[in-house]
Amino acid sequence: MIIFNNVTKVYPNGTRALKNVDLEIQDGEFVFIVGASGAGKTTLTKLLLCEEKPSGGRITIDKFNVSRMSRFKVPKLRRTIGIVFQDFRLLPNMTAAENIAFAMHVVGESKKTIKARVANFLKLVGLEEKGACKPAELSGGEQQRVALARALVNNPSVIIADEPTANVDPYMAIEIMELLLRVNKLGKTVIVITHNVNLVNYYKKRVITMKDGEVVSDRKGGMFDEV
Repeated sequence: MIIFNNVTKVYPNGTRALKNVDLEIQDGEFVFIVGASGAGKTTLTKLLLCEEKPSGGRITIDKFNVSRMSRFKVPKLRRTIGIVFQDFRLLPNMTAAENIAFAMHVVGESKKTIKARVANFLKLVGLEEKGACKPAELSGGEQQRVALARALVNNPSVIIADEPTANVDPYMAIEIMELLLRVNKLGKTVIVITHNVNLVNYYKKRVITMKDGEVVSDRKGGMFDEV
């Protein structure tokens, strides 16, 4: 479970990015977080990843009290969270398989485990035949699927997808969303941060809308309008 209890974030320049945010996301939920630029979505993500600390309030992720976490425990928390970035962030000199494997090398998995799991996750995202390709040889949608496989390979309990469909065509956007839904059905908590109104309205999942650092709407299965 993810809990934000009266969380505020004020940056050194005085910008108040989050204002008294109260929020709960249950294990296994699929949640869209929406809002215009500057609404606080990016800050929310940084707090979840411990890239920033809250200025006030408490953040709990499963057994971790993120608000008071020492930097030595941050890597352990981050292993429970997979992140898919808008710009993919694949290593250009590595193949698709090597990009996925890299996430496992970092946490010290054995070569045998890495080989088996990379093959499984390439299959999961439909890229069994593209494992030897480098990012430049893949389409935008294929790169995004590699990024998703990399986020999943260490078996995190939470997946955060930051604008996962921003750089792909509408057909591929649907494919990526269907993959995220499959991941959710495996028991993972999935948080999708997006500006795509049509996508959110189509899937009718829980929608948390942010504006000026506050949660202004939290609806399950409902439509939303741009704020």
